[in-house]
Amino acid sequence: MPLDTSSILLTDRVAVVTGGGAGIGRGIAAGLKAFGAKVAIWERTPESCAAAADEIGALGIPTDVRDSSAVDAALAQTVAELGPVTILVNNAGGVFRSGILDTTENGWDTLYRSNLRHVYLCTQRVARELVELKLPGSIINVTSIEGVRAAPGYATYAAAKAGVINYTKTAALELALHGIRVNALAPDLTMTEGIRSISPPGTEERAALMIPMGRAGHVDEMASAAVFLASDMSSYITGQTIHVDGGTQASSGWSHHPDTGDYVLGPTRI
Repeated sequence: MPLDTSSILLTDRVAVVTGGGAGIGRGIAAGLKAFGAKVAIWERTPESCAAAADEIGALGIPTDVRDSSAVDAALAQTVAELGPVTILVNNAGGVFRSGILDTTENGWDTLYRSNLRHVYLCTQRVARELVELKLPGSIINVTSIEGVRAAPGYATYAAAKAGVINYTKTAALELALHGIRVNALAPDLTMTEGIRSISPPGTEERAALMIPMGRAGHVDEMASAAVFLASDMSSYITGQTIHVDGGTQASSGWSHHPDTGDYVLGPTRI
């Protein structure tokens, strides 16, 4: 079968992006819209939800995706206003430092709910609708490089992101015969407005040494990968985690020497 360039288009498909009010989620929502999808943004903060929806031309529904009743209500409104959801991007998440010796039970529960529980809730609800309607779909979970490597000081966050990767694989197998594909995107440092606001001076310079491609990622690069996974261009891809990370996952500890730029293994002065 010859390759058809229209396979990348998402014309009139309905897409939901959780946490789409800012950063990576907002970029993905804009990317899906640009390729023809009708987009709903489910975002906990009403102000950023409305601002992103107005800018992109999307349906904005203030939603706490950690709450099952809120997810059910948002899905019902999305279907009523746009139609059945066939693209879901589980992007919502959050992080704070949480070392093993200091993590409280409440801290653990908060990070789990923010990074993993909602993936289960939203995936289950959308998949149930797709199975009932006998429609194919694409579910995309945003995880992190921290889901595949140790993250000292962030053990709970890393555990939750690793859970997203395994949940992606298992959900892909269970839903494959229903025509529903489930994949994940794993970024490394991506320069969003939020990251810029909290990053110490020199973050991007350090990224140039740590990341093989010599720079931090851009939101549009995550959006491009999401459009690909949402479209028919990826029709035989499921259960995969694509690392949109400039080569970090492949580097396994190799980094650029600050003086020569050559690859070195292990610590160097910065």
